[in-house]
Amino acid sequence: MRRDTRIKDLHLLPKFRDSLSFLYVEHVRIDRHENAIALHDADGMTPVPAAALAVLMLGPGTNITHAAVSVLAENNCLVIWCGEENVRFYACGMGGTRSARRLLYQARMASNEATRVQVVRRMYCMRFVEDIPDDLTVEQLRGMEGSRVRTAYAKASEESGVAWSGRSYDRFNWESSDLVNRALSAASSCLYGLCHAAILSAGYSPAIGFIHTGKQLSFVYDIADLYKVDLTIPLAFKTAADPPPKLEREVRLACRDMFRESKLVERIIPDIRLALGEPEDVDEPSIFDTDEALPADLWTPSSEQDG
Repeated sequence: MRRDTRIKDLHLLPKFRDSLSFLYVEHVRIDRHENAIALHDADGMTPVPAAALAVLMLGPGTNITHAAVSVLAENNCLVIWCGEENVRFYACGMGGTRSARRLLYQARMASNEATRVQVVRRMYCMRFVEDIPDDLTVEQLRGMEGSRVRTAYAKASEESGVAWSGRSYDRFNWESSDLVNRALSAASSCLYGLCHAAILSAGYSPAIGFIHTGKQLSFVYDIADLYKVDLTIPLAFKTAADPPPKLEREVRLACRDMFRESKLVERIIPDIRLALGEPEDVDEPSIFDTDEALPADLWTPSSEQDG
């Protein structure tokens, strides 16, 4: 008798922090293999443990079956359809929870200017080692962050010996960018994918940003910026200092190893909750996770509610 590996109670589901980071594939066929997936290419078949994967990035020339998508969804692995070398984002699947509790809390914090400023301040303060005065404006915090990032680029340039003339790349002519800018973009794409997976896994919206705004990935950029200076900027310069034949691939592999060593997967969701000032009751079990086909509740104005 075949065992049903689907887990309806998310408190039994392996935590996002227990997952590996990501896998990028291209020019392969992906199918279900027992209770995992398998990659098929000219070299044969490679099994992949879906339960231990946080993000699967599908590059050009990839075919995936309905059964494979199903097992990935059951195991809370985000599937992302992306461009060559993972430098463009096209579409993604759903996260691991069917409850909207966290998304609604995020929306309330973003829709009120006073609470939004509080979140913005927390996000900026989380990036600095030193204490930040309480009376600084958002513009002043933004200026401090800009100075911090410029210093990080200059330091990475000096330590790696890679010349730095500024962040610059042509989205329509990728190869025209210098090596370090290509490495930075490739590393950022990997970081965005992992942050995106964490955001959806926990039930937040990638579109409702606080510092960034107006794009479906605004909150992804907000969260990824917490880690760039410490992680992806030094890695990109280090890789560009001794560039391999396949730069973007090497950057992806280095990011995967660094994310694992730094235990980044364990940090993202707690950092999101800290930035949002989220109360403990938002983490309570939801009936929609134990019964995902249950119809949604109906909204009633507070003025019409009993009691």
